[in-house]
Amino acid sequence: MKTHHSLCHTKWDCKYHIVWIPKYRKKRLFWELRQELGPVPRELATHRGG
Repeated sequence: MKTHHSLCHTKWDCKYHIVWIPKYRKKRLFWELRQELGPVPRELATHRGG
């Protein structure tokens, strides 16, 4: 698998690390964030082709 992507004059290796820490958060805040940010990892994976 190719780890570095490139264009004419650039090369990059892009990786994502997302951590959820809901233990000490209020449920309502966590629920609102989860609804907004929930689809983001799927969109990133789809964009990357994974």
